[in-house]
This record gives sequence, structure tokens and C-alpha cells, in this order.
Amino acid sequence: MDDKQATKKMFIQIVKQLRQLIVTQKIQPGDKLPSERVLSETLNVGRSSVREALRSLELLGLIETKHGGGTFLAAVQHHQLVEILSSFILQEPKSVDDVHMSRQMHEKEAIRMICDNAELQQLPVWESLFVKLELEQGLLREDILRECMIASGNRLALKIWLQLLAYSITPLKKSITSDEKVVLQMLIKSIQMGYSEEAIEAYDDWMRDLQTLT
Repeated sequence: MDDKQATKKMFIQIVKQLRQLIVTQKIQPGDKLPSERVLSETLNVGRSSVREALRSLELLGLIETKHGGGTFLAAVQHHQLVEILSSFILQEPKSVDDVHMSRQMHEKEAIRMICDNAELQQLPVWESLFVKLELEQGLLREDILRECMIASGNRLALKIWLQLLAYSITPLKKSITSDEKVVLQMLIKSIQMGYSEEAIEAYDDWMRDLQTLT
């Protein structure tokens, strides 16, 4: 193993240990982290290695350093990970397409899960969304998808989907237009009836229409 690989391995190990420390000590967003000296002794690594790991985490927005005040665990909404990674990752059209495809895979699976579960089909949120569409009450496109992800009950999938949504360069954050109302009402009614194939077909039709807006 060369020096570069060894340094990378040590960095990853320090980050893992820091994460475990945060969990064990129940450090919450806004709480102060132990000093470099304490972290060095606790993790049994050099202070310079700890310092470099902290700098990297700060660049990602996971921690905040206050001059003269120490280092603090950042609030989730302050994380810049998506913005930083997207500047490197989303430079190729294929990468953008992969993000869209991955997000849509999660959305379709959520729809299928709901259609296969009688209890989820009867959630009040579907009728509420249907009425809001009928009255054209300014729903955002992502609102429909978010409710599907939440209703599916898979918290990990929801977290991944939120990150993929942040990467997605699509008009999902804009309001639903009157032209979309019929296909979305078909999607919602299919979900309520448990018609998986019809729901997915309506979803696919909607996504194809949105492609013309990207």
C-alpha cells in the first residue's frame, strides 16, 4: 500500500470513528465536539490527522468551526454535500441521466408498494391531493412524489430520494399545471384502487411530459 492509499484509509477510519463518537456521546446538531487534543487521544491518532479530517468534514458542511469557540456539529439543512458533489459529479450528461433514473426507480417502487397495501391505499392524503388538483390549489410537482415516498414507509429510501431530488435538474419544484391534472388524478385514483400497472403507466406518462420541460 503506497502513502496515498494509506492516508486515504486513515482518513476514512477517522471519519468512521468520529461518526461513532457522535452517536455514542449523543452529540446533536449545534452541540460542541471534543477538542482536537481529546479527539486525538480518544481515537488514538495524531492531531494532524484529526485536523485534516475535521477540515474535510467542514468543507462538506457537516461541522462548523467558530473562531475561538470550537467545532460544532452542523444542522442538517446546512450541509453542502449535495452542492459540492454535484459540481464534480454532474458534469456529464450520463451522470445526470443516472440521477433521474435512480430517482424514478425509487418513486416507482414506492407507488408499487402503496398499490399492494390496502391500508396505504386508503390514506387520507390521496383524496386530499386529488381535491387540491381538482381545485388547482398550486401543488408542486415534487409534493406528489414526496407523499408517495413517505407513504411507502421506507425511511432509508426516502432519505436517498431526497438527495437524488436535490441533484435532479428537472422542473419538479415548479407548480403543477392544468395540463398535468388529468394524468395525476389518474395516478392518484389508480393508487387508491390498488391498480399498480395503471398507476405506473400514469407515472411514466407524466415523466415523459416533464422531459420536454427540462
